[in-house]
Amino acid sequence: MSQTSAASLLEELTGGVDERAEAAARALACFGSEILPALHELLLRPDPELRWWATRALAEVDDPQVVSLLVRSLQDPDALVRQCAALALRQQPFLQAIPDLVQALGDADRFLAHLAADALITTGEAAVPALLEIMRHGHQAARLEAVRALAGIGDPRAIPALFDALDEDSALMEYWAGEGLERMGVGMTFFMPG
Repeated sequence: MSQTSAASLLEELTGGVDERAEAAARALACFGSEILPALHELLLRPDPELRWWATRALAEVDDPQVVSLLVRSLQDPDALVRQCAALALRQQPFLQAIPDLVQALGDADRFLAHLAADALITTGEAAVPALLEIMRHGHQAARLEAVRALAGIGDPRAIPALFDALDEDSALMEYWAGEGLERMGVGMTFFMPG
């Protein structure tokens, strides 16, 4: 099998044929950090489809420098690019992305908020302090994603916040709080006073 050049793969990535672009996104990963400048340049283009494919390709590159580019995509004006970035950060969790993912929990695009919560779950225990802060001071939609993320992470530091969420006037908050407590083995025991 011959080595395909990065330039030809970038042409496939930006050529407008989804199947070829997807194959190119995967193949570009083998170039590692060498391909990052070209993908960064695509993120600066006015065409949101090019920015989406650049973000999609970044999801495949295993390099710590990717996080700054994915965070940039998480701030993109196009909703689909932001969603792609959140999905990429779920695939490749980076601690440096936690503040931006937490901010996305409150985005008007609820699908983006859901994907950001998923990414925070994969980030794990390091996201818990920021999620607890959202539980204390965030608006309702962000708090719902935060309680879902806390339930998915299963860190004992979230137990008091999950118990508080059980008392909220929201079936979804109650559901996710209950799920989180159950996953951690913290159940409710009812007994007859005697």
